[in-house]
Amino acid sequence: MNNKLFVANLAYSITEDGLRDLFAQYGEVVSVKIVTDTFTGRSKGFGFVEMVSADAASASVQALNNKDCDGRGIKVDFAKPREAGAPRGGDRNGGGRSFDRGGNGSSSSSNSSNGGFRKRF
Repeated sequence: MNNKLFVANLAYSITEDGLRDLFAQYGEVVSVKIVTDTFTGRSKGFGFVEMVSADAASASVQALNNKDCDGRGIKVDFAKPREAGAPRGGDRNGGGRSFDRGGNGSSSSSNSSNGGFRKRF
């Protein structure tokens, strides 16, 4: 069994220290990470808590799942391990479009020599 927990539906005002204190009631906390937006720094409302043992993690899930925390019923469950080599989502390439913006849907030698850009004048 895994010691890392996924915590969802967090209040945007909760801090990592506050989350650590909440989970410390059920065992030693190894690490806490609240996921934040890259640009604004604002919490995305979920995070991860790693407990020292599987027993402490299990006790935390049983005690805290659906418990009210700062006015919100938090969801606590065991985190699913990330698959090796799996994409992390949000590749920021605009939905899988290629970088060739030649305009006619085909790549020709004139477009490829200038990086896919057409000369406008």
